[in-house]
Amino acid sequence: MIAKTTVKPTARLVEVFSAIQGEGLNVGTRQIFIRFGLCDLRCHFCDSAHTWDAPSLCKIERSPGLRDFEMHSNPIPPATLIKWVERQNLPFLHDSISLTGGEPLLHAPFLAQFLPEVRSQTNLPIYLETGGHRPEQLAMILPYLDSVGMDLKLPSVSGETHWTEHKKFLQICFDANLNIFVKIIVSQRTDPGELERSALLVADVSQNIPIFLQPVTPLAESQQFSPVPVEAPAPDQVLEWQALMKKFVKQVRVIPQTHKMLNQM
Repeated sequence: MIAKTTVKPTARLVEVFSAIQGEGLNVGTRQIFIRFGLCDLRCHFCDSAHTWDAPSLCKIERSPGLRDFEMHSNPIPPATLIKWVERQNLPFLHDSISLTGGEPLLHAPFLAQFLPEVRSQTNLPIYLETGGHRPEQLAMILPYLDSVGMDLKLPSVSGETHWTEHKKFLQICFDANLNIFVKIIVSQRTDPGELERSALLVADVSQNIPIFLQPVTPLAESQQFSPVPVEAPAPDQVLEWQALMKKFVKQVRVIPQTHKMLNQM
């Protein structure tokens, strides 16, 4: 009789570090960030295009917040990542663990093994930052999540179209009683009709789900990969869009990328 062996999934990471969250509902809180490699989207405004592919090496912070990185080879098994997170997790310092990317849900089999253990070891809530277009993978890790920040991609701004997936994804999160919010990147190219459609999509799940309008942060020329210009909207545009969306949902907040202002990662 041949013994069956179980091969544990591994992850290709970009970096692990401690920083202040600069976006959405958790803005200003201290988090341990686990940034995964790989993304199946190609948003025009992306400021993390280096995460689109699977890197051969990842950067791991030795001391939380000091940026004293050491390099390790990918892929990484769950037990190794747990050790790195535990090293970051000084008493009373962090509010939660952020799963970011790239698209973390491309590592759903890994997360299904990693998350129960890291929650047990750290007692920290788990926050997922996601493109909100992979509801099937979300279902694999749903029991281990506490909060979700779902990007809703406007075709006029991102070049991506995922209305059906966004609706299904948001409904799953709401039905699971997760602490959820929706983030929408807006630029000068934003189509107000898409904002109205977004508000109606969210309201159809619940009018109480907060929406965060995030004016795009213009990329340096060296970071730009798309021929489509990405420019921040004018203040009067943002005010009009907020008023438009508040006809359908109760909370529409405007918050830029504050971590860029604080020179955080």
